[in-house]
Amino acid sequence: MFSHIFVGADDVAVSKKFYDAVLGAIGVPEGKADPKGRVFYRTPAGILGISKPIDGKAATHANGGTIGFACDSPEKVKAFHDAGVANGGKSIEDPPGWREGGAARLYLAYLRDPYGNKICALHRG
Repeated sequence: MFSHIFVGADDVAVSKKFYDAVLGAIGVPEGKADPKGRVFYRTPAGILGISKPIDGKAATHANGGTIGFACDSPEKVKAFHDAGVANGGKSIEDPPGWREGGAARLYLAYLRDPYGNKICALHRG
C-alpha cells in the first residue's frame, strides 16, 4: 500500500546517524544522500526518506503518528531499540518486550528519534 514515508529533520546528518544505526541493526543498508541533501533507505518493502522541511520551517513530529519497522526476531527488535538509544533516540512507553492483546502476540520497542518522530520495531510472535 505505501511506497514511501518521509520524516523531517533540521539536521539531516544527525538523523542519518540515528537511522543508519537503528535500521542497520535490523539489516537495512546505510542511507544514501541525493543531490538535494535528502537521505533514502531503500528496501523491497518501501522507502524511508529524511529531509529538511521544504517550507523552510523547523521540523516537527506527527502528533499521534507512529512509523513501524518489521523485524524477523525479538533480538532484532532489541538491537533496533538499543542502537536508537545509543544514537540520540529516547526509549518511550514500556521497555522492549512481548505484548499480548486481541488476536496478536507482538514483541515491540518504541523510540523517539532525535526530532521527536515516534518509531517502533515489531516482531509478530
